[in-house]
Parts: sequence; C-alpha cells; structure tokens
Amino acid sequence: MIVIGEKINGFIPKAYTAIKSHDVDYLVELARSQVRFGADYLDICTGIVPEYERETMRWLIELVQDAVDVPVAIDSPDPQVIVDMIPLARRPGFVNSVSMEKGKCETVFPAVADTDWKIIALTCNNDGIPDSAQAKYELAAKMIEDASGYGITHDRLYIDPLVGTLATRPDALADFNRTALRIRKEYPDVHIISGMSNISFGMPYRTAIAAQFLTLSMAVGADAAIMNPLSPEMRAALFATDALLGFDRGGTRYIRGCQEGLYGSVRR
Repeated sequence: MIVIGEKINGFIPKAYTAIKSHDVDYLVELARSQVRFGADYLDICTGIVPEYERETMRWLIELVQDAVDVPVAIDSPDPQVIVDMIPLARRPGFVNSVSMEKGKCETVFPAVADTDWKIIALTCNNDGIPDSAQAKYELAAKMIEDASGYGITHDRLYIDPLVGTLATRPDALADFNRTALRIRKEYPDVHIISGMSNISFGMPYRTAIAAQFLTLSMAVGADAAIMNPLSPEMRAALFATDALLGFDRGGTRYIRGCQEGLYGSVRR
C-alpha cells in the first residue's frame, strides 16, 4: 500500500496558516513526522489564491525536499501549475491530478509521457462527479485510453473513484466499491487510490469512518491512499488490513508496529 501524506495542504486550517505565514519550523516538522510514521510520498497543496500559487508551491516544494528524502505529489487544480512545478522535483513523484475536465489531460499527459511520474486521475468532468458507478467507470476508461495514446503505461495510473460523503450519500461506499471492482476487472494493472478522509465529511468521529473506509477500500483493490499517517487509528487500520489480506504474511509488520508503539497504547 502506497501512503501519500495529506497534511501539507492549505485546505487544512492549521496548514494554511503555516503556509501563508511561511512558518518553516511547523511545516518542516509536519513533513518529517509524516515520513517518520510511514508516508512514502508527501502531497503538497498550497490552498493559496491562484495569483500566489506558483511562488508558494515553488517555495513549499523546495522546503519539503530539503527536509525529507521522499518524493512529492504536486497537488493543484491548475494543470499548468503542476506542469510548471515538475522540473523542481528532485525525483519523480505523483501528479495530483487530472480529470476529464477540459484541458487537464491534454496539458498533463504530454508533459509526463516520457517520464516516470505517476498520475492520479479523478472520475469527474466539467459537469462534476457522476452519480453512478457506470458513469465513473466510463470516465476512468476514457482517461486510461487517452493516457495510452501518449505511451503512458497502465501501471503509472492511479484512478480515484471519488467517494461521496457518507453524510449525504448513504451508498457512498457501495458506489466506490462498484467502480473500483469494475476498473480492476477491465484494467488489472491500473491502480486504485482515494483520499481516505473524504467520505467522513459532516460526520462525528471522522477518524473512525476514515479508518474503516481504508480497510474496506483495500479489500476491493485500493493499493494507494492519501491519508493522515500521523493518526494511530489510520496506521493500525493499514497494517491490520495488510495482514488480513495476506500482504503481510503472519502479521509480522503489524506485530512490529505494536511493539514500536505505532498505534498508541494497545493491549495484547
């Protein structure tokens, strides 16, 4: 399971304040702690108004790369910002993201075609997020085929079926599962990813919802997660599910995590 740390994101109030005020100490510790607790990549999203996004993103990428030795996920709603930031990365990471919204695939795909960058692709278009798993699958299939036209192999694509919020969509998980399973069936080399906290908006004790979603999404083939690695509950869910699904034979990594206190205070 690939873990993309989600905490350096300007849409999170504390991170926004730190980014806006250039609080280097806070942001460096945020980067280091996420890596310390298992992040393989760090998502970088400024959340800053468009006119200042480029300079802020440039500063953040350099700051994070000086602090930790993991690749970044360049996260912006503007595909040209993503493309412009790619040369600043010291090694390939994730492009976050493309979709069927006008201009996104057309801008990003040719820029990363002959590279090792991975691509997160969202199942939405100019009309928004479809209500049905079938419509989401069709958008995913179109992006996969378009990427293939640029020579981008399936294993570099991470499809996000854009789970709904449980508070407004009781079928949010079922819809995600149907989409993920169909993509896995038709394109077995394509990856499935999701933002684990998205399903929990509007619900109390959001971490419990996110942790269960992580487990259930892994059971239908999700092999990458944008999540909070600082949460003991999320770490426990990840390692336990790895063991239950047979990816951690005998639960060795899970047991080691218990011994190292990765899940907080636990009882045997």
